[in-house]
Amino acid sequence: MTMPKRCSIAITHIGLCTPIGHTPESVLANLLAGNTDAMVPRDDLMFNATTRVGAINDADLLTIPDELQQYNCRNNRLLFTAASQLKSNIEQAKSAFGKDRIGVVLGTSTSGISKGEAALEYHQQHGQFPPSYHYAQQELGSTSDFLRKLYDVNGPCYTVSTACSSSTKVFASAQRLLKANLCDVVIVGGVDSLCQLTLNGFNSLESVSKGLCNPFSENRDGINIGEGAALFILQLTEAENTQAQTAKEVLLAGIGESSDAHHISAPHPQGLGAIAAMKAALNDAELTASQVSYVNLHGTATPKNDAMESIAMHQVFAEQTANNSANDDPAKCNLVKHNLAEYDSSNSLPLCSSTKPLTGHCLGAAGAIEAAFCYLLLSSYNSDQMLPPQVWDKQQDPNNPVLPLVTPAQSTPLNYIMSNSFAFGGSNASIIFAKAGNQDV
Repeated sequence: MTMPKRCSIAITHIGLCTPIGHTPESVLANLLAGNTDAMVPRDDLMFNATTRVGAINDADLLTIPDELQQYNCRNNRLLFTAASQLKSNIEQAKSAFGKDRIGVVLGTSTSGISKGEAALEYHQQHGQFPPSYHYAQQELGSTSDFLRKLYDVNGPCYTVSTACSSSTKVFASAQRLLKANLCDVVIVGGVDSLCQLTLNGFNSLESVSKGLCNPFSENRDGINIGEGAALFILQLTEAENTQAQTAKEVLLAGIGESSDAHHISAPHPQGLGAIAAMKAALNDAELTASQVSYVNLHGTATPKNDAMESIAMHQVFAEQTANNSANDDPAKCNLVKHNLAEYDSSNSLPLCSSTKPLTGHCLGAAGAIEAAFCYLLLSSYNSDQMLPPQVWDKQQDPNNPVLPLVTPAQSTPLNYIMSNSFAFGGSNASIIFAKAGNQDV
C-alpha cells in the first residue's frame, strides 16, 4: 500500500503551458495521438544550423503585469501563462490558510538567460545594456520569486536547479515541507525556455539530433530541446475543509532521489543512480514494481541515456520475476544481473514510452511537464485509460534490453504511474503518482 491516507498528498489543480497545448483537454488529446506538430525547425538558436525544437508561439503567452516588470522575460511569461490558470485556487487557499502557509518551489535550468543573450548582443552594438534589462531576469531564483510576488504568498520560496531532474525534485521538496508542517499548501512546478546557450551547449557535446529525436532506436542520434511550464497545487489530504477533499483525483504516492556523480554529463553506464532512484520511489510509495501500470521514460534519444535506462528498467522491474524463478533456473537470475541483452524479461515490465518526440526535452521543466502528463493519464480526462504511444522508427537497438513500448491506441488499467528524470552529474529522480480511490491509497 502507499502512504497512510491521513498523510497522502493530493494534487488538487494544475496549470499548463506546453508545446502540445495549454489546457488539460488539448494536452491530453495531442499526447495520446502522438502529435509531433509542435516540433518545428528553427535557424536562430544554433550557430549556422537549423534544428527541431518544441516551441510555444509568442502569441499564446500572457504579458507580465506592469507592477512585475523587473521579472519580464520570456521564461517568466511561460510561467505566468501556466500560473494564471491557478489564480482563483490560490486565492481560496490564502483565505483558508493564510499567506504564510503557502510555499513555492520551482525547478529551472536556464531561467531567463535568453534575456541575457539579447542584452549582450545589444551591448555589443550600443555599448550599453538595454533599459529593459536587469540581471535578476536571468537569475535562477527569479522564477520562484516572481511567482511568490504574483500570488502574494509568504511561505518558503526557492528554486531547485539540478539540470533535467530539477522539476521532479520539487515534489520531494514539497513532500518534506508538508510533512514537516511548514506549509499547508505548496505550489510546485518547472519552467524553461529556448535559448542559444543550451542548444549550442548540447551541440558541442554532439548530442543534438539531425531530425526528430528517436528514443530507444538503434538509429537514435540525440535530443531535441523544448520549452514550457507546468504548475501543481499540493496539499495533505488530512487537512479539513480544504480543496484537497473535493478536488482529489491524483495523489503523489512516492518519490526517490539519488546522486551517483558518475560523470559531469554522461550517465552511469549500468544505470546505478537511475536504479537507486526508481527503487527509492517504490519504497517511498510502499509499492512493489509489479503494481506500476506505466512508466514515462526519461528517454532522451541520446545513445548513452537510452542504453542506461533500458538496463535500469530491467534491473528494477524484471529483477523480482527473475529472482522468483531462480530456484528453477538460476542462470536466468544471473543473466538479468550480468547480461541483460541475452534475457528477454520484458513481459514483466510495465508499458512505457518517452514523450520527448512530442515536446522536445524541456530540460529543467521536463520533470514537471511529464508529471502533468502522468496526472492527466490518471485523471477523469482519460476515462478510457489510454497511453501515450512511443513515436520512433520501431528499429530496436540490438545492444539494449527490450522495453515494452506503447503502441498507438494502446490502453491498460491505470492505478500507479512512474516518471523518470535523469540529469547531468547523476542527479536523478523518479516519482510515482496514484489514482485516488484505489483501495490501497
